[in-house]
Amino acid sequence: MHDILNTIMYCGIGIVLMSLGTFLVDVVIPCHFPTEIKNKNVAVGYITAGIYIGVGIILKGAIMSPVIGTSTATLLEGIMGTMIYFFLGIAACILGYLAMLAMNKKYNLNKEIADGNPAAGLMVMGLFIGLSIVISGAIY
Repeated sequence: MHDILNTIMYCGIGIVLMSLGTFLVDVVIPCHFPTEIKNKNVAVGYITAGIYIGVGIILKGAIMSPVIGTSTATLLEGIMGTMIYFFLGIAACILGYLAMLAMNKKYNLNKEIADGNPAAGLMVMGLFIGLSIVISGAIY
């Protein structure tokens, strides 16, 4: 029963953190994600999916980490560790996006995303998932 309650708790936290991650990335990318989703902007859909997948990967790594996942760690310690890794992961994704903007001079990535270019969305999605895998690996 204890494991079931922990699973429910972490799922709830995961949903909240995925939503928070989307909000934070939406602040950095200059288009309003909810409006763009309503307008069927595929690029924003890919980016949002990348955030959800990336946060899930980071949370899995945090939950399974030897420090947080030990039987001596309390649920509160596990949640706090998970939150720390979430913020580290979102910060890395945002910094990665900003670095991609700075290095990429052949086209305006913000404009391509706002225009719904699926290739731009997939590129950012890949960046977010890739960085999340690296962070997850570093957690272990």
